[in-house]
Amino acid sequence: MSQLALQPQLDTVHSWQQELEALIKRLSPRFARTEARARMGAYLHGLLSPVQRKNGWQLAEWVGDQTPYGLQHLLGRAIWDAEAVRDELIGYVVEKLGDPEGVLVLDETGFIKKGDKSCGVARQYSGTAARIENAQVGVFLAYATQKGHTFLDRKLYLPKEWTEDTARLQAADVPDTVRFTTKPKIARKMLERAFAAGVPCRWVTADSVYGNDRSLQLWLQQQGKAHVLRAKPMSWPLRDRRACG
Repeated sequence: MSQLALQPQLDTVHSWQQELEALIKRLSPRFARTEARARMGAYLHGLLSPVQRKNGWQLAEWVGDQTPYGLQHLLGRAIWDAEAVRDELIGYVVEKLGDPEGVLVLDETGFIKKGDKSCGVARQYSGTAARIENAQVGVFLAYATQKGHTFLDRKLYLPKEWTEDTARLQAADVPDTVRFTTKPKIARKMLERAFAAGVPCRWVTADSVYGNDRSLQLWLQQQGKAHVLRAKPMSWPLRDRRACG
């Protein structure tokens, strides 16, 4: 294929590169140290790379590091404000994908684990496995428009067996102020942030984990937000079913 024929593809790749570098520059002020900024940029490049398994070792090799310790330090020990980065990204998404016809999508996903040390890990239902498994579960808020789709927010769900075990929380470096919060309440908090940030949307949608929470439905009505939430039928006692014909 000639250079002329390839030019449109080359221009597209170049524009992607420019946009990524602009985003890295935008996020950099959220990282106090120069090394952390550089690691952040390398990490984003790695996540967008063709590496199939994006674990510490694979990403480190891709960015040219001999060990994963630098990237692990960024994610686990370096000082930076994850919530501030999230807010910056929400603003970026509004600028690039914002659409009054957009849809906010609530859902959760599970991360299967073998041990018991990972924060929030427990025997619980995981959609990833479609059964009860030893897993972490995260609640996520995604945004979809005709221009594209992406994640907006995330929060790790902590079961009661974690929030009621002070020693376990301390061992996982979880702040003492953290209390048990249901998934629908986590979801509502994320929606509050999205609305406050001016994320334009026509609908909010979610499955029955959130649709069966009456308080979330009422709150969305109070906000004047159209929503489609799946709800499972209630399991009525036999005598009540008979009374209803």
